[in-house]
Amino acid sequence: MALYVPEGAAPFPKSIIEEPSLAKYIANWGRADDIALVAESEGVLIGAVWCRLLKAFEKGYGYVDDNTPELSLAIKDGFRNKGLGSQLMEKSFIALKKQGFQQVSLSVDKDNKAVNLYKRLAFEIVGDEGTAYTMKKTL
Repeated sequence: MALYVPEGAAPFPKSIIEEPSLAKYIANWGRADDIALVAESEGVLIGAVWCRLLKAFEKGYGYVDDNTPELSLAIKDGFRNKGLGSQLMEKSFIALKKQGFQQVSLSVDKDNKAVNLYKRLAFEIVGDEGTAYTMKKTL
């Protein structure tokens, strides 16, 4: 899961990924249904999209059902709003379809500008969980 940091706010410490509610998104990476794509510029990681199918017993923030993988996207500052997120996501949709998935979901903070990106990519709001939306896209 990618974490939203509002503009001007301090980033989370790297140790945050060890929190159980977040660790499940990357722990034991490489399961049969895990998908990850990265973007680099001059050998530096500038963006990534990853998808993981989480079942009800371990459901994440964007959980819809046991057959819908959750997607996370992170683009480094300075590389946002240039189409990179769209490209990574479109390629992840192709990979998900090849694995037989019919839809994908995500969770996004309501204040995150990425909500507009997700809507442009045909995600629809299917849940309203306090400060975040759960969104789903049919592939």
